[in-house]
Amino acid sequence: MVEIELDGQKVEVLEGSMVMHAAEQAKIYIPHFCYHKKLSIAANCRMCLVDVEKAPKPMPACATPVSQGMIVRTKSDKAIKAQKSVMEFLLINHPLDCPICDQGGECQLQDLAVGYGGGASRYEEEKRVVNHKDVGPLISMEEMSRCIHCTRCVRFGQEVAGIMELGMSHRGEHAEIETFVGQSVDSELSGNMIDICPVGALTSKPFRYAARTWELSRRKSIAAHDSSGANLIVQVKDNQVLRVVPLENEAVNECWIADRDRFSYEALNSADRLTTPMLKQGGQWQAVDWQTALEYVANGLQGIKAEQGAKSIGALVSPHSTVEELFLAGALVRGLGSDNIDHRLRGADFSATGAGVRWLGTSIASLSKLQSVLVVGSNLRKDHPLFALRIRDAVRHGATLSAITSKAALAHGDAWAMPVTNAVVTAAATWSQALADVAAAVAADKGLPAPAGGQANANAQAIAKSLLTGERKAILLGNAAAHHEHAESLLALANWIGQHTGASVGYLTEAANTVGAQWVKAQPQSGGLNAAQMLSGALKAVLLLNTEPEFDSAAGKQALQALNKAQMVVTLSPFKTNLDISDVLLPIAPFAETSGSFVNAEGRLQSFHAVVKPQGDTRPAWKVLRVLGNLLELPGFDADTSQEVLAQAVTSPMALDNTSKAAMTASPSNGEPAVASIYQLDGLVRRAPSLQLTADARAARQEVTA
Repeated sequence: MVEIELDGQKVEVLEGSMVMHAAEQAKIYIPHFCYHKKLSIAANCRMCLVDVEKAPKPMPACATPVSQGMIVRTKSDKAIKAQKSVMEFLLINHPLDCPICDQGGECQLQDLAVGYGGGASRYEEEKRVVNHKDVGPLISMEEMSRCIHCTRCVRFGQEVAGIMELGMSHRGEHAEIETFVGQSVDSELSGNMIDICPVGALTSKPFRYAARTWELSRRKSIAAHDSSGANLIVQVKDNQVLRVVPLENEAVNECWIADRDRFSYEALNSADRLTTPMLKQGGQWQAVDWQTALEYVANGLQGIKAEQGAKSIGALVSPHSTVEELFLAGALVRGLGSDNIDHRLRGADFSATGAGVRWLGTSIASLSKLQSVLVVGSNLRKDHPLFALRIRDAVRHGATLSAITSKAALAHGDAWAMPVTNAVVTAAATWSQALADVAAAVAADKGLPAPAGGQANANAQAIAKSLLTGERKAILLGNAAAHHEHAESLLALANWIGQHTGASVGYLTEAANTVGAQWVKAQPQSGGLNAAQMLSGALKAVLLLNTEPEFDSAAGKQALQALNKAQMVVTLSPFKTNLDISDVLLPIAPFAETSGSFVNAEGRLQSFHAVVKPQGDTRPAWKVLRVLGNLLELPGFDADTSQEVLAQAVTSPMALDNTSKAAMTASPSNGEPAVASIYQLDGLVRRAPSLQLTADARAARQEVTA
């Protein structure tokens, strides 16, 4: 440790730290633009100049290492004069367009200009003008004349997103931040560049000119898409969500969010919203009141139960639904005498019995500290952008990354935007064999019998060697592995390898509440039908909670044919969907309009409140299910708040047990797992116009039509 004196205060910091780090620790603010705690030091804005005793001139706090006994003054005349001089230079070419700038009111340059800028400028020449650039549907670079060349966006791409999409061309007064050459910014984390831009050079294209920052109310929420459970600040005006930005949580999402969490709010205001209950009468949809709709559903369920038996009733539920919604859906179905409920809509292997909750197997924060990691069956960067970000950080610090996945996931060398040391790129049908080969290599090293027939080839030996060295290591099964026809075989092999290498084993998990869905038993427990069986036409009455089987299930279009055989299909959705197969549409609130809880991949339970009022006659799904349970005279449907429902759900402890009783061998299959692309994962992202204009969305559509 090194002790320095900072503005008369003694501060102890680690050797090698910069003055800026000491100031942060002492909670002393030093003005800056280019410095960001998550990015490398650039020291190119010079705004953080401070007075260091015995130094001949002011020194940049972000790039000046501390030394024992150093005396630093951040508020001396020398420091203030230097900072004001830098501010004068920064404002020379900056346009005076604060009144129309989206960054106005939350602009770092604007704030610091109040304290360090002059009342008038000595500069009389014409200001520099930079041509605007079109870099895609999410980021606006219309006013690059505002850019102060802090290079935060460039460093973010290189160091955090893993792909350098922006860079600086030319020199001096001709320098510009741009893409090369004429390309768009396509990173799944690109929206974070908007947040870290200290001026209004990079702004949100969907939010552009929608509101002024001081008009917005700010409310906390949780991301409803992938399994990271990113913490959000949702910004609202006139009961409409207009912007979503990250809420810093070091243990979960740090200070970043993925683009689908940032821009999917557009779907909340979509013309496709369902705002009143509807019944299909004579082939035509008619709007009705809630009492009529719910009585129709309750009478229909009772009639089908009486005629066909309770086992002809089932529910297909989305793992993007809240804990409370899934718990009540299960209680409703089981209260009627059925065990037909499942959230594993894209699954193909349902052989697990008593296997516990499938989770990450370690904490999210620990992914950044791994020394070795094997990823099986995942398009890591696209499926789990925030997990990929942490693993990328580990790789930058020397971790070894190995992968067993398909050609589509590793189509080219930088597909994951990080170096993959050992890669087995093969068809999904042979993943079990590839993992068995790794197990054979581990067994050979340990002098143990192999758990399955495998060959310890060069690739397998390299992966095994990486897992046998170091202390912090993990085997992570991705979405495609979870949906695989022989998912249990993959898990059993992974567990064996983990047991004998000391690696944690877990699933990256697909959706915002995949872990929560398992926890509240939103899957068959005592011989009920699984999702594949229900989607094959085995039911007479079907509840579809927040799901569109055509897009959300492995059955695809065949699901529509199967569900058409049912006597009654009830869709609970925020959107006008499943029109061809449904008899009843019940409008339920999306995550922004309801309270509830999600359990992320690491098993962290996070609750949230509604940030806006439900549109029209929309109601929270847990309330709809509660009233439906009351109409059916089922016990346990008397909660008045979502917190009371959660309290019912948590009466039994969550068992994060990741063991499996599955067989160790698997027969080959030619089937590819059902995996949704990044912007087709759920109904919200599918209806967000800006996300559907991205390169990833266009590529997914081309694959479907090919």
